[in-house]
Amino acid sequence: MKKIILTGDRPTGRLHLGHYVGSLKRRVELQNSGEFEKIFIMIADAQALTDNADNPDKIRDNIIEVALDYLSCGLDPSKSTIFIQSQIAELCELTFYYMNLVTVSRLQRNPTVKAEIQMRNFETSIPVGFFTYPISQASDITAFKATTVPVGEDQEPMIEQTREIVRKFNSVYGETLVEPDILLPDNAACLRLPGTDGKAKMSKSLGNCIYLSDTAEDVRKKIMSMFTDPGHIKVEDPGKIEGNTVFTYLDAFCRPEHFAEFWPEYSGLDELKGHYQRGGLGDVKVKKFLNSILQAELEPIRQRRKEFEKDIPGVYRMLKEGTEAAREVAAATLADVRKAMRINYFDDAELIASQAEKFGNQA
Repeated sequence: MKKIILTGDRPTGRLHLGHYVGSLKRRVELQNSGEFEKIFIMIADAQALTDNADNPDKIRDNIIEVALDYLSCGLDPSKSTIFIQSQIAELCELTFYYMNLVTVSRLQRNPTVKAEIQMRNFETSIPVGFFTYPISQASDITAFKATTVPVGEDQEPMIEQTREIVRKFNSVYGETLVEPDILLPDNAACLRLPGTDGKAKMSKSLGNCIYLSDTAEDVRKKIMSMFTDPGHIKVEDPGKIEGNTVFTYLDAFCRPEHFAEFWPEYSGLDELKGHYQRGGLGDVKVKKFLNSILQAELEPIRQRRKEFEKDIPGVYRMLKEGTEAAREVAAATLADVRKAMRINYFDDAELIASQAEKFGNQA
């Protein structure tokens, strides 16, 4: 079986470090690995509208922001198909058919949906489109016959729901759809990068993000204001590593060579952590070290973005070409689905002939 990736992001704002360590950096590695025959990367504007229907300009304006973030991180249109979800009508049709295979109670039990509903304070006023988000996601994944979906751990329930839909469809209509596997980040610290305020998740809506397109000064200010150990008041006080946002970021980004370059006083992260836990090491020094690491990581991304920003019409052409290529693939899958469901009336010559014979039509 061909190995195919489908992944993407909602264009509700610029992409941040949480996206980068959770998926973007890995996507680039997978893209360049040569292991996958096709890679589809979706800007999920239709899904973004499920909870932003009253603010379409927000989605419209952020399409280009997400595209620029993709390109600046190293996603290559010659290797990956980057497309806009809403421009592929076949995805909506697949979603409609899959709705018949999922119960309301099953959607209500989806942990990701429950958490998102609570975070947005929807309670009983849940938009139907948002409620059926997992079904739309199943449509996206199966339309491209994806075998692999790289996501964060919070998306595991969504992928499992897709697998259930695939199994149900295939059991009713015959083997047609491909059941995907999830690919989680390989760095445990990257499974869910906390916000700069120490909250469980970096989120645009919470305002606790470091954006990939932030200036060097913006990044520095955000790092210096990061949540650490509230009990580590004096330099000589022992400090806690657990729940300390600065050290969580160091776990995610720090490599051995960073010490030789930025802080040769220490041989590695374990030694640095030990000193902090014993006491005698201030938060400011650790934050300055983290700043050096993140600036080194983000500066090439910022520079590449500046180059792509010089040709915005070219970026839109890339998106259009990617969308047209993606739509061809989705259309082929939809044709398979229609055939399996026996609703391909005009393409079924045998059906037409048998009905003509039934009513006594001459050949």
